[in-house]
Amino acid sequence: MDNNSVKDYINKIPKAELHLHIEGTFEPELMFKIADRNKIKIDYSSVEELRSAYNFNNLQEFLNIYYTGAKVLQTEQDFYDLTWAYLKKANEDNVIHTEIMFDPQTHTERGVAFDTVINGIHAALKDAEKDFGISSKLIMSFLRHLPQDSAFEIYENYFNHRDKIDVLGLDSSETGNPPTKFREVYNRAFGDGLKLTAHAGEEGPAEYVWEALDLLNVHRIDHGNRSLSDNKLIDRIVEKQIALTVCPLSNLKLRVIDDLKNHPLKIMLDRGIKATVNSDDPAYFGGYINENFIQTADALQLTINDINKLVKNSFEASFADDNRKIVMLNKLDEFGF
Repeated sequence: MDNNSVKDYINKIPKAELHLHIEGTFEPELMFKIADRNKIKIDYSSVEELRSAYNFNNLQEFLNIYYTGAKVLQTEQDFYDLTWAYLKKANEDNVIHTEIMFDPQTHTERGVAFDTVINGIHAALKDAEKDFGISSKLIMSFLRHLPQDSAFEIYENYFNHRDKIDVLGLDSSETGNPPTKFREVYNRAFGDGLKLTAHAGEEGPAEYVWEALDLLNVHRIDHGNRSLSDNKLIDRIVEKQIALTVCPLSNLKLRVIDDLKNHPLKIMLDRGIKATVNSDDPAYFGGYINENFIQTADALQLTINDINKLVKNSFEASFADDNRKIVMLNKLDEFGF
């Protein structure tokens, strides 16, 4: 099967995206538009200068510019516009289900109300369901570089927004911030019936993945690349069918890997791991979900069968209800391979 056939298949099939930070979809053009609307000065004179700044050497350098961009978001309309811009791109890539992470502490720490953030995002998700048929789940993510007390404070907002928040997540600077730091707040969320996920094994060691599974009781691991260094951990992940939400272009941009040809995605599939493909922070990392599939397929010589498996994995690993999963899997089957 030639690369063009694989690319055509990728472009046309329905997909789910399970690892997407809404603040990481902030394209320079929209950032300038919202900054102007809110009369906020940013440290770049043009869209081109800002886009050229989207070059970094590691996770922390990326996070620095990520938080700089987030500061222009002030109103419900801002969060609606940010989310809607992503959803339009997702629809163009034939995404039919998306699970979006948002970082409330990024905004509440600078005086923006939790309600402002979530109401803007949620309104866009509802409109996308109506206009595009995209189903969604919203993941409230804690910033792991902040103390657990801050996470507990944010968590109290969940009770006023049970109809909007489906999942709890953990992101930001991984090194030096192990999952065990958030054990108590995750235990509370588990008791409240939330689905749980956490970033682990991106820059941090395999031990962080063990902690996320054993101490946080997560249902899914975000990234998880470093899991491959521990055969016992691989056995656990495969046995329990713990999905990994893998982000190839993010891994390349943040230098988790040095070349896309060395990405472990194919090894994960061959080992029986329920791996999925996602875009993470696509405005910063150079590609939305189709581009992640296409570039990775080319680098690793993935087959249509591999692509089909990855997409099936994403539907099965989603937090959608069982009926929605059946609908999504049936839509994929309509395309054959």
